[in-house]
Amino acid sequence: MSRREQIEAMLAEDPGDVFLRYSLAMEQDKAGDHEASLARFADLTHDDPFYVPAYFMAGQQLARLSRMDEARAVLRDGIEAARVQGNAHAAGEMSEFLASLGSG
Repeated sequence: MSRREQIEAMLAEDPGDVFLRYSLAMEQDKAGDHEASLARFADLTHDDPFYVPAYFMAGQQLARLSRMDEARAVLRDGIEAARVQGNAHAAGEMSEFLASLGSG
């Protein structure tokens, strides 16, 4: 059984587990299934707006796909979520990445 299959099996038992949902999105990205991965990240941040790693990974993936406007928007949302939580480290990392994308 592949890692993705293991995650999917665990998610079948606990579909609300945010870490498993995040892990599956990461596996989908690695497999090149970008639309499914991005949809999973979007669902995750909708259901749990303070799951900050999902914003950062979605932003990075969008940037790799040259979808810069979308990447910037996701990163801005993630920076705000991190700030609300008092997570200066995550906000700083996402701010640096956002700055590296330019102002487009």
